[in-house]
Amino acid sequence: MSGVIEEIKSPLDLKKLTSESLSQLSKEIRETLTTTVSLNGGHLAANLGVVELTIALHSVFESPRDKIIWDVGHQSYVHKLLTGRKDCFSTLRCHGGLSGFPKCSESPHDVFQTGHSSTSVSAALGMAMARDLKKEEHHVIAVIGDGALTGGMAFEALNHASHTKTNLLVVLNDNEMSISKNVGGLSAYLSRIRTDPTYSRIKEDVEVLTRKIPAIGDAVYKSLGRVKDTLKYLLVPGMLFEELGFTYLGPIDGHNINHLRQVFMSAKKLKGPVLIHALTKKGKGFKIAEKNPDKFHGIGPFNIKNGDTVKNSKIPTYTEVFSQTLIKLAEKDKRIIGVTAAMPSGTGLDKFGFKYSDRFFDVGIAEQHALTFSAGMAKEGFKPVVAIYSTFLQRGYDQVVHDICLQKLPVILAVDRAGIVGEDGETHQGTFDLCFLRHIPNMVVMAPKDERELQNMLFTAIQYDGPVAIRFPRGHGVGVPIGFDFDIIEMGKSEILEKGSDLAIFALGAMVPIARKAVEELKTYGLKTTLVNARFVKPIDDHLLLSIAHKCKKIITMEDNTLQGGFGSAVLELLDSSDMAHLEVKRLGICDHFVEQGKRDYLLEKCGLSVENVVQQALAMVRTTDIKKIKPVRG
Repeated sequence: MSGVIEEIKSPLDLKKLTSESLSQLSKEIRETLTTTVSLNGGHLAANLGVVELTIALHSVFESPRDKIIWDVGHQSYVHKLLTGRKDCFSTLRCHGGLSGFPKCSESPHDVFQTGHSSTSVSAALGMAMARDLKKEEHHVIAVIGDGALTGGMAFEALNHASHTKTNLLVVLNDNEMSISKNVGGLSAYLSRIRTDPTYSRIKEDVEVLTRKIPAIGDAVYKSLGRVKDTLKYLLVPGMLFEELGFTYLGPIDGHNINHLRQVFMSAKKLKGPVLIHALTKKGKGFKIAEKNPDKFHGIGPFNIKNGDTVKNSKIPTYTEVFSQTLIKLAEKDKRIIGVTAAMPSGTGLDKFGFKYSDRFFDVGIAEQHALTFSAGMAKEGFKPVVAIYSTFLQRGYDQVVHDICLQKLPVILAVDRAGIVGEDGETHQGTFDLCFLRHIPNMVVMAPKDERELQNMLFTAIQYDGPVAIRFPRGHGVGVPIGFDFDIIEMGKSEILEKGSDLAIFALGAMVPIARKAVEELKTYGLKTTLVNARFVKPIDDHLLLSIAHKCKKIITMEDNTLQGGFGSAVLELLDSSDMAHLEVKRLGICDHFVEQGKRDYLLEKCGLSVENVVQQALAMVRTTDIKKIKPVRG
């Protein structure tokens, strides 16, 4: 890095820069963003779109004294560069490096940890009220995108903010609307009028004068109020926010630093909740990303020259297999409906929607609504398939319990990105779904060992008359052949992949390929291992598990889920209820902690889910001597 960006050690340095220098800084930041994300992967388009907005915020406000909360947080890369982290920016999303989201332990400028959508206004309002209770004076700013604003939680917070009447600034980063010169000029003019202190004084003077008119003063004032409101509805595009109790400013050009700074400085002087509507463009400054904002929303390493992603495998991903299979099944079954919560591309449902537009529903960032909406369709005889990331399914827990499972409705949850997902870190690891799904009555929970089994599980779920969750990992499959002749999997039945008498390994889903390699390695030590593809967490295959337990006495369970309440816990519960709690059971999975960012294979190894650790744990269970002294028997 060189140039103006080298001068920025903290946000205070921005206040010394001229308009020309700030413009140059924008260019340098975009170069840094594009270069770094091309190597590490990440959220590029959204960050390119908020460069000027972030610079303007930090040049007007005084972080961390003034609190800036980034909704979702995947657009906080620019914020990180401006708050003393540019020298380590190359470590973005790497293990031990900078997080791709705001992280409180990383910097005092990250005042609230985010990663999921529609939370910023709630958090900001809480901080603003805490400020008032402590009789402090500083600004609290929530930056929220138009997509995040579709989440109901955002409107709950806006409604509450209007009730409190506290000083709160909400910046609406609208990156879906184009900026017309005429509309932009008019809105800029309206914004200048609305933020001018004389405008507020004139309104107050008009009220005082009209109310003093003998006999008819109040009536005249009310009439003027109605005229004023009518004009506002005609001229001001933000009446929704005005009716919610916010002073609305905008829309303004979110790439004009000088204009942004003027509006922010004026907004600082206003009392009560204020909403600034800024129009930005995703991918701004990188033509390939501007043309393909969805692709560059979250992307792996790519070639800067042409935007092509670096592909390490020709094997299809689980998401692709799910998408292809659902499309094929929907050809013959008109009951199948595809539902997503603002993730059509990420879940693979975009292709389903292209072919079956009348049976595809993107409800926006509204996971709770997506689930109850699907329950309503299921009630009327359809088979909704809700494709949703594991980490986002958490947001709709009550709807799964109350609206789907309580009524035993045939809603299918395609739980994508289950288990460890990698570089997105703690907020996005899908390591809790087994725990919050398996204990719900009427719920069936499956996990495929490979992409072919995913196909058959989806086919089975469509035939089943009740709620089903199929969890599958991020990334490529194992490379088994796939086809479109499907088989029913018997409900609650596991699969024996290898027979042995020394110990048994019960592996679930993505852990099966690792367990297979461990079993092969254990053969070199002369150990005969039973390997079971569990397939079902609920209903668990109690008959098979107990019959194997009687023979082997030593059991290892494997899951890419937290151990508390997961698959291993289900096995222990079954053994306990069958008076077999005395058996030796070793549960391998994720301990009681949030999994940080890093490459998936590395994180699996760190969590004890590597082939080597499985082998060592198995040897420790069946040998009484020191593991290190055991020599493998090589043929």
